[in-house]
Amino acid sequence: MKNQEMNLIGHLNELRKRLIITLGAFTILLIGSLIYAPAMYRWLVQDLPLKLAVLGPSDILWVYFVLAGVIAIAGTIPIAAHQAWLFVRPALHEHEQRLALAYIPALFILFVLGICFGYFIIFPFVFHFLLSLSGEMFTTLFTAERYFRFVIHMTVPFGFLFELPVIIMFLTSLGVLNPYRLQRMRKYAYFVLILVAVFITPPDLLSDILVIIPLLFLYECSVLLSKIVYRRKCKANEEWLKNEIRSIP
Repeated sequence: MKNQEMNLIGHLNELRKRLIITLGAFTILLIGSLIYAPAMYRWLVQDLPLKLAVLGPSDILWVYFVLAGVIAIAGTIPIAAHQAWLFVRPALHEHEQRLALAYIPALFILFVLGICFGYFIIFPFVFHFLLSLSGEMFTTLFTAERYFRFVIHMTVPFGFLFELPVIIMFLTSLGVLNPYRLQRMRKYAYFVLILVAVFITPPDLLSDILVIIPLLFLYECSVLLSKIVYRRKCKANEEWLKNEIRSIP
């Protein structure tokens, strides 16, 4: 019992260490990103057909922190993934350690691709569609806070959703998931993804469809990648078993 308590305390201390390192990295990146927040702001609004308003000095600070926060999150993802890998490494076999480590760059790349997909494809369509609804009936006036809050809602969720294939591949390599289980869960996964799409988009059918289709495509890609990983895992296990049998005198 005492050994189990000591092991638990050791794991908790290790977890705390990894969380502190991750939080420290995020804080440093956030402070560093604030230096480039004004330049990023000018780049994001350079093609905007209207001028943004602020209702107070705190709005400007809020916008800068939001922009810096997105950069800091993107930069923290590989660091957080590496710290998670260091935490679970003792429980993994050597080939699983190498495999898990290889997923870290993919997490960062997919997050950036998700942000780009949301900003360059989904956001312009939804934004211009909503502007077109005003016509000549309304005077269009946006505050910087409301505008960037809308941008964040239309981009950042895609960054995290694009991580789905890598997460499923990793869980498949650990044996937690397999493609057959994913296929059985398909209807429930579709339901959850549709709810997510409806939640993060404005309340119109076209925007919902525009987001739902990529999310369902991502899930099917995840199932396909899971099959590839699962087959390789089964093949590796068969090779290991054959080698073990051969080594028996």
